[in-house]
Amino acid sequence: MSESVSPFERHLKINQADLTAVEHLSSACDLSRNKLKQAMQKGAVWLTQQGHTRRIRRASKQLLSGDHLHLYYDEKILTEIPAVPKLIADEDVYSIWYKPYGMRSQGSKWGDHCTINRWVELNFNPQRPAFIVHRLDRAATGLIILAHSHHAAAAFGKLFSQRKINKYYKAIVHGHYPEQTEAVKLDSMLDDRPAVSYVQCVAYDENHNRSMLRVKIETGRKHQIRRHLSNAGFPILGDRLYGVAGDDCDLQLTACELEFFCPISGSLKHYLLNQDECVSIKI
Repeated sequence: MSESVSPFERHLKINQADLTAVEHLSSACDLSRNKLKQAMQKGAVWLTQQGHTRRIRRASKQLLSGDHLHLYYDEKILTEIPAVPKLIADEDVYSIWYKPYGMRSQGSKWGDHCTINRWVELNFNPQRPAFIVHRLDRAATGLIILAHSHHAAAAFGKLFSQRKINKYYKAIVHGHYPEQTEAVKLDSMLDDRPAVSYVQCVAYDENHNRSMLRVKIETGRKHQIRRHLSNAGFPILGDRLYGVAGDDCDLQLTACELEFFCPISGSLKHYLLNQDECVSIKI
């Protein structure tokens, strides 16, 4: 068994224009060309050209003098096997997916092969580009929208910025959340920015002192639901950042419902997970 390689970076200024990307990388590190090609496919190689930096995946790409090539190699990240999402609805220019636990909504400089949009680009039939228009935490599960054209991505971006997409979540929290007929508004500032969540208790498990909540968010701050509920004294089960130490489960937060007027057709769309897809948050 070969020894693992510690994470490292290489940043190359291209002075010789008659070599390919993988040839330049091969001359700058001890990795095999096969490993370098795999790293490129998984999004760990970037090219800065004329002031713009982007991922490159084609090993045979010819570079120009003055370009800068960047390799971010982390074997642990690159050997990670992505979870498999589930298609909920194929609407041609966009699609709705169930994102499983552990799958990412955003890559890093070290790679993007475990993101849902990259997985969809490689596995969706018919094949098409996939653009993230909103995010779910890596530890959260549930519904996510992917756009399949720049036009659709911009249209959904506008809907989200105008807060015209209704997003609902289910969460299991520690404690007995107040049972009221109307949702409770949580609006404490997060990172000095306004953040609004509406929370309603739908069930209480007295034996374990846990509540199932239905949450609607008006804004989309980082970890908004997790932070709002923790700040209110009702941390979500399995929350490693804002929760209770010792929970032996994954984060019990699922994006369970989306409702909006389609920015392409104008028709009302409503997507709802069934109970099997929300099984992890049953009490």
